[in-house]
Amino acid sequence: MRYFAYRKTRRAPYIFTRTDIEQLIDAALKLEPTNALRPQTYASLIALLSTTGLRVSEALNLRSADITPEGLVIRKSKFQKSRLVPLHDTATEGLHKYLTLRRLAHPGDDHVFVDDDGHPLRYTIAYWTFRKLLKLACIGPSSNGQSPRLHGLRHTFAIRALEASPEGRDRVGQHMLALATYLAGC
Repeated sequence: MRYFAYRKTRRAPYIFTRTDIEQLIDAALKLEPTNALRPQTYASLIALLSTTGLRVSEALNLRSADITPEGLVIRKSKFQKSRLVPLHDTATEGLHKYLTLRRLAHPGDDHVFVDDDGHPLRYTIAYWTFRKLLKLACIGPSSNGQSPRLHGLRHTFAIRALEASPEGRDRVGQHMLALATYLAGC
């Protein structure tokens, strides 16, 4: 009798368009209560995830000290690796604007992303809020049936980075190696 090893296949990720991401950020800014920190927290989280390719857990574990002039210091992420993630000037500016509001609302905690009570934002709450944002932004499954997920922002970042690859086989290979190092353990 022969035994076959079955490999579980991963579902293809939902790839967000720029419009999808803009709609998610706009929906986040309309979250209730609009005068609280919550809308800014989710708009900033989505913007950061989409522009850096961070894992959700990495973003939620960020501390104020992890934001340096060189970029974000990601400490002990998946596989217990640490790395430096450079930030574009616009991402740095947006993050600093959010942190100014966050420090005014909750000066005691040094987590970057907090809830309206000042506690570190938990994944389950971020997940359910993201589901709500998808509905508010009218973003549903793609034509091939793939459902959008929060982690899909990481996949979208990787796809966009690959699309920006330089021409030529060797240069594309170098670009892919650099991207894999940047994402550190996809």
